[in-house]
Amino acid sequence: MKRLIVPLIGLALVIITVVQVRANRVGQAAPPVRPSAPAHIVAEGRVAAYPGAEVTVGSDVAGTIEKLDVHEQDVVHKGDVIATLRADDLRAALGEARARVGEADADIRLYQLESERAQRLFREDVGSKQAWEKSERDLDAARARRASALAEARRLEAVVAKTVIKAPIDGVVITRMRQRGETINAGDSLMTIADLHRTRVEAEVDEFDASRIRNGNAATISAEGYDGNWRGVIEEVPGNVISRRLKPQDPSKPIDTRVLLVKIALTEATPLKLGQRVEVEFR
Repeated sequence: MKRLIVPLIGLALVIITVVQVRANRVGQAAPPVRPSAPAHIVAEGRVAAYPGAEVTVGSDVAGTIEKLDVHEQDVVHKGDVIATLRADDLRAALGEARARVGEADADIRLYQLESERAQRLFREDVGSKQAWEKSERDLDAARARRASALAEARRLEAVVAKTVIKAPIDGVVITRMRQRGETINAGDSLMTIADLHRTRVEAEVDEFDASRIRNGNAATISAEGYDGNWRGVIEEVPGNVISRRLKPQDPSKPIDTRVLLVKIALTEATPLKLGQRVEVEFR
């Protein structure tokens, strides 16, 4: 038995060694399997207005709102009066400044005549040089008073003009923050106007997919509550990443990642609303 067991053990060791050598050769020859990138990139975003197509209108001066007849969803055109502030005291001050300009004009005419008379008398050796110089000083002072009053009048005209607030663009009133009769401060917002014909999609693409995004790439936009989808094309890829603004709807996605805010132009009309959340698929 001992003579049989020893050769069998040796044969088993040889077989095990051969099998291990072959397995190592197969493992070295086979290339490592790398996960392939998905064919499409999916990102979440919102419908936004183009720069300059959404404007928050405020007041440059403090006052009480006297007229505010524009409501949400009203269509306005550039230059339309959308609000006015009560400006009785400003208009009264403007009237006083204009009156001072008139008084200065009258003084200038008077001192101009006196200066000419004093100059003529001095040349005729009838009047003194001091009287001529005094009339010249009076004339210069009247001119200075007129310049000061005119500057004040122009300043008040500018302030009064600011109490009439006009629409800066064509669009729709999407938000109204104030009501008639409210007292506001300089810089307070009254309403937001947006041109709803100039909208696009801003999608938050994960920074790890940034290298696969190019201007001109096609995009498909969809939104919950709507059937079908809409076509778009990437028109702007920024040169920097930012912190995520939208909370992912998929709870498995991290919220602390950085994203590339890609702008997509809509190539067809959509029923999407400004600020609405959408899903974008890039090909």
